[in-house]
Amino acid sequence: MHTLSEENYLKCIYRLGQDKGQKITPTAIAESLGNNPASVVDMIRKLTDKQLIVYDKKKGVELTAQGQKDATLIVRRHRLWEVFLLEKLGYHWDEIHDIAEELEHIKDATLADRLDKFLGFPEYDPHGDPIPKANGKMAKRYSTTLADLKPGSQCRVAAVKDTTSAFLQYLIKLDINIGTKIQLIEKISFDSSLVISIDGNERTTVSQKFGESLLIDM
Repeated sequence: MHTLSEENYLKCIYRLGQDKGQKITPTAIAESLGNNPASVVDMIRKLTDKQLIVYDKKKGVELTAQGQKDATLIVRRHRLWEVFLLEKLGYHWDEIHDIAEELEHIKDATLADRLDKFLGFPEYDPHGDPIPKANGKMAKRYSTTLADLKPGSQCRVAAVKDTTSAFLQYLIKLDINIGTKIQLIEKISFDSSLVISIDGNERTTVSQKFGESLLIDM
């Protein structure tokens, strides 16, 4: 049985590990969780003792097979709860993350599978992240951002990298959701801002940071 803090660390390491080739350092974990480096080093020691991770200064932190299994289950519960909160309880997509952060720690062995069946076996959560199945497999994870595209490209929003309320509320203001069609019209060389058209409507200028926060599908 893991503590709430240990589960949060496992999920953080899992999430950082999704970016292939990225070395997961104690500093990266500390920045992601907002914790001080000393507490991160202490938790790395605890998780290593439990054989949930291995740590090498050159290679960084990696989940063991058991650590990967446990982290995947936490992520599975979190994303299923997000679907439930949005589809069944009427929450908006900018409200569900923090609530799911609490619900994901419920330890009942069959809850995730029952929730999955009740929801109709969804493949993605409301933010476009794939939901791991009971066997650990999951649908395609999108990695190309709007900022990666060349001017003239057309795409649809597949997921969001930034799940903060501020960014999601900004997307609501622009009437952008998962599945929204966007055309990248121009990249402004001065500050790398992007001129886009949303669902064929009038042009809108957004920042490079905005473009890097939207994952797209061609």
